[in-house]
Amino acid sequence: MFIPNNFKPMNDIVHIESISDMHDVFGLPKPRHPLVSIIRFKNTQIQPEYHHVRCSFGMYGIAHKNETKGSMKYGRNSYDFQEGSMLFIKPGQVLSYDGHQSSAEDPGWILLFHPDLIRKSELGMAIDEYSFFSYDITEALHISEEEKLSLYEILTKIENEYHQNIDRHSQKLIVSNIELLLNYCTRYYDRQFYTRSNLNKDVLVKFEHLLKDYYNNDDQYQNGVPTVSYCGNALNMSSKYLSDLLKRETGKNAKAHIDDFLMNKAKSHLLSTTAPISEIAYGLGFEYSQHFSKLFKAKSGMTPSEYRSLN
Repeated sequence: MFIPNNFKPMNDIVHIESISDMHDVFGLPKPRHPLVSIIRFKNTQIQPEYHHVRCSFGMYGIAHKNETKGSMKYGRNSYDFQEGSMLFIKPGQVLSYDGHQSSAEDPGWILLFHPDLIRKSELGMAIDEYSFFSYDITEALHISEEEKLSLYEILTKIENEYHQNIDRHSQKLIVSNIELLLNYCTRYYDRQFYTRSNLNKDVLVKFEHLLKDYYNNDDQYQNGVPTVSYCGNALNMSSKYLSDLLKRETGKNAKAHIDDFLMNKAKSHLLSTTAPISEIAYGLGFEYSQHFSKLFKAKSGMTPSEYRSLN
């Protein structure tokens, strides 16, 4: 155990680095495989000494939770599991559990895999492309019964693979099935973005207003060029979720939208004023004018001076 029984550090973070450590959290025997495990929440519970304890995880986790009375905290936010949903955890994230138990007949499961399992695989090189590992806990994936069954079939294959005698094919097959599961989750998130299209359009409008207000209030002089992280926080969502939402709705991610907004303002200033390039750059929030010129040329194919002289 990482912490003594009945001891709950209020401010310290408990580091759970291995699959074996995670089994300790649930009071389970040692895992069958050192780098991957599936824990079913039915007839299993987090040990009391880990309730209300902030835990940092050294592994990936894909969890499906059915209806429950409790909540999971991620950072300062908590998510209320009143319907079936999926969460994605990556190494370094900090979560805590409030101690309530699920009221569902099948409360769900969590697939855990250590980075070492995928380190030398194609999935290891591509894992960062699954951006939902960086979503906030309030941006969980909600799945249908049919989708749940599809994922459960893959989960069973992974479990069967590490329960039998491990051979030279085991790791490749396990990793391939994890990748398949993640690809299905990508499809389901796309479906979720699509079915929430009207809400997404509202976010797009709010995003555009946010950028306009940022400059109308002269925030750029104090805070510089608006970042994706700033916009996400202002709109109460993670930067990754905002970027993916905009990409699916418009074909451009959040950074591209910000760059386009800056370009339009820059072009207007270049054509309607005789202000020096450095002054225009400063007015847009750039600390150094060469950074502005570099962006302008990358987006337009010409320097600000060349653009101004052609018009």
